[in-house]
Amino acid sequence: MHWKMATSIQRIAKVLLGISPSILHPLRQYQSCLQRLPVRTCPALSSFAPRSHSFCKAASVQDEDAVQAAEALSRYKERPWDYLESEEYIERYGTNSVWTGYRRNHKGGIPPQKTRKTCIRGDKICGNPCPICRDPNLIIHHQNVKLLQQFISPHTGMVYDPTRTGVCMKQQKKLNEAINTAQDHGLLSFQIPYVEFSGEDFSNSHDAVGCTPPPPSLTAGDTWYKWYGEITPDENQVAKVKKMYKAYLK
Repeated sequence: MHWKMATSIQRIAKVLLGISPSILHPLRQYQSCLQRLPVRTCPALSSFAPRSHSFCKAASVQDEDAVQAAEALSRYKERPWDYLESEEYIERYGTNSVWTGYRRNHKGGIPPQKTRKTCIRGDKICGNPCPICRDPNLIIHHQNVKLLQQFISPHTGMVYDPTRTGVCMKQQKKLNEAINTAQDHGLLSFQIPYVEFSGEDFSNSHDAVGCTPPPPSLTAGDTWYKWYGEITPDENQVAKVKKMYKAYLK
């Protein structure tokens, strides 16, 4: 039995050996042709590999930018005045103010008389936020003097109206508080009107600032003011008052 199986296997092997050269020869030629071809002969296939790498690179670049933005935001929260001296600020605004060229979107040709109450409500941001709300690195602080000076007129020393700068009412309130605090701490200068006083203004001979005469000697039953004794009260009003405070009158 084993001998018959061995002979049958030998016959099958001989048949395969006889046929294999004719089958393997074209396969070997095709393989050699594939080896001779350059790597980028098929653009459809070659284009997929770099794209996958580009996707990875783009994702990594975006992650790095997000990390850098988060680090910058945390750094500027502690020292917001450093942002106005950074290269990022200079590239974005240059030497202009942060509100230069800002225009609020509105319907019609007549702009609204007041700015919006706030640009950020929870997690929602309006379509065209104000100059301060659109840049998260701009933080209002009383020590951020360079930012506060952009909202003060150099000629009059008055704070610009929000309809000129486009700042929302919430940020304008913060600006007013920060400017007042900076002026109180001596970080911002402000003008005090000069008034010349004459000698007459400090005179004590005027009737309003003169010496008070001594009180007259009063007798029993007399009033301090003479005109008070001449007044006759209305009896109806007196009766109403007595009725109202009857429980408290003796």
